[in-house]
Amino acid sequence: MNHEDFSQRIIAWHQKFGRKTLPWQQDKSLYRTWVSEVMLQQTQVATVIPYFNKFMRAFPTISYLANAPLDEVLHHWTGLGYYARARNLHKSAQFIRDNYAGDFPEEFQQVLDLPGIGRSTAGAILSLTLNQNFAILDGNVKRVLTRHQTIEGWTGGKSVENTLWQLAEKLTPAKQTNIFNQAMMDMGAMVCTRSKANCVECPVQDDCLALADGTVKAYPTPKAKKKIPIKTAVMLVLCKDGKTLHLKKRPPVGIWGGLWCFPEYESEALCLAAIQAQGIEQFNSTLLPAFRHTFSHFHFDITPLKIDVSIIDTKQVMEENDTLWYNLHHPQKIGLAAATTKIITAVNKNLSKEKIDD
Repeated sequence: MNHEDFSQRIIAWHQKFGRKTLPWQQDKSLYRTWVSEVMLQQTQVATVIPYFNKFMRAFPTISYLANAPLDEVLHHWTGLGYYARARNLHKSAQFIRDNYAGDFPEEFQQVLDLPGIGRSTAGAILSLTLNQNFAILDGNVKRVLTRHQTIEGWTGGKSVENTLWQLAEKLTPAKQTNIFNQAMMDMGAMVCTRSKANCVECPVQDDCLALADGTVKAYPTPKAKKKIPIKTAVMLVLCKDGKTLHLKKRPPVGIWGGLWCFPEYESEALCLAAIQAQGIEQFNSTLLPAFRHTFSHFHFDITPLKIDVSIIDTKQVMEENDTLWYNLHHPQKIGLAAATTKIITAVNKNLSKEKIDD
């Protein structure tokens, strides 16, 4: 394979068909590219666009982001998933504020040292914005390369990843690196897609080994599947006067780190025991519809238990660390886990039904 010919065909394709009007491609800056690249990790462009626009309006500069409370940042991330990305953005913004006077660094190692930024993301930020000569290797690029050169093995494995990095660096041109890298990502997203590769539109189809072998769908080699474990919990939904819900902030690490959730217990009995331990004796309980929330490494089966109270010792409850009363009529701007949002929706439906029944 002629490396220079490959890159020139990719660049020529992008000039005709590549994406050039995405929000982060307008008024381009290191900050905007950084935020977009982090959002695009494991998330599709169509999903990211409204989140990106909203995020930029709320935090137009790195200093705005650094000075904002983490809860506000997580609030604007709610629904986008993989919340460690938001926490790392916030942490990085504070580091940039304190160490680079609020200006995003332009040296590769400095960018790589920021929380949540790996080799490919660092290369993407600097190449797409400043045309610095760094290769990238996101999921789209991996798919194009493994098919074109029939590279076998799970792309997350070290040896396969090293092979792909060597190939990516050989193919990335010294000039027009920014266009080539964007084109490779567009190729994976628009032509060499996961399920329906449009090979007739591919600019490098003539020497694609997988196309010649009729094995396009076999690449990239999928990761060996493991049986996903199932965890269960009863979530305590303490509802006061049909207006406010009691939420607890999760620890900063682990699932839903730093987000507001309903307290969880192993069983309904333990849930009720916790209520009585608070000195709450008069209450009505309702089991809301159970549902499954799936993470990358396990299924989480959740049963919400709504406890309705009218008079409680709020002082005792409110003295717990990291708790708040969430106002259903005037919601606070805080980071909510997807499961929390789903339960709040179920509570509102339940309350509406109760009013109709009354």
